[in-house]
Amino acid sequence: MITPDLLWAVRTDLDVTSAQTTALKLAAAALRFDISSRLRVAHWLAQLAHESGFRPVAENLNYTAQRLAEVWPYRYAVDPHAAPKAPNTLARRLADAGPAAIANNCYAGRNGNGPEASGDGYRFRGRGLIQTTGRANYRRSGREIGFDLEGQPDLLLQYGVAALDAAAYWRRRGLNEAADRDDLSAVTRGVNGRLNGLQERAVYLQRAKKALGI
Repeated sequence: MITPDLLWAVRTDLDVTSAQTTALKLAAAALRFDISSRLRVAHWLAQLAHESGFRPVAENLNYTAQRLAEVWPYRYAVDPHAAPKAPNTLARRLADAGPAAIANNCYAGRNGNGPEASGDGYRFRGRGLIQTTGRANYRRSGREIGFDLEGQPDLLLQYGVAALDAAAYWRRRGLNEAADRDDLSAVTRGVNGRLNGLQERAVYLQRAKKALGI
């Protein structure tokens, strides 16, 4: 069901090598984790298209202070309810310090990470096809797919490992069932925690559905 042509239908900017490699690995992972219907596949691919463009990548945390205030207003904006958002002193300090400092502050004490000084935020930043984030998620997914992701987080930059991780996370969060209901908002919250990028995800979902004949 998952072919290079299907991936191209969803993301027209995908290069030939990535499409061929990713399609093969995603097909195997989908079979293992019961992403078995056309509707499940459509929702899964729509989310992966948004999160990583079907390429196993590490999260880009090269944010400006302004962008920090916009993405995490309750933490980095002077007034989270204002429009436009004005970055606070912490946002400016982190933006000057760079991506590692941003990740270590933003993700400290969350998803199994230690405090800011531990470096876990950057060590376990988003990676892979579905952007797995946080020590606990790396550990749990690693156990499910048989790789030491906690000890070797960069394994998620390999196509095969990233595909298995994305499928394991999907099933673990009950997203097959959300996809069965065709509930894009529920699926997006399960992946992102919020509804960031919902409009783009909807575009990818419609492309996937059309290509799959749904």
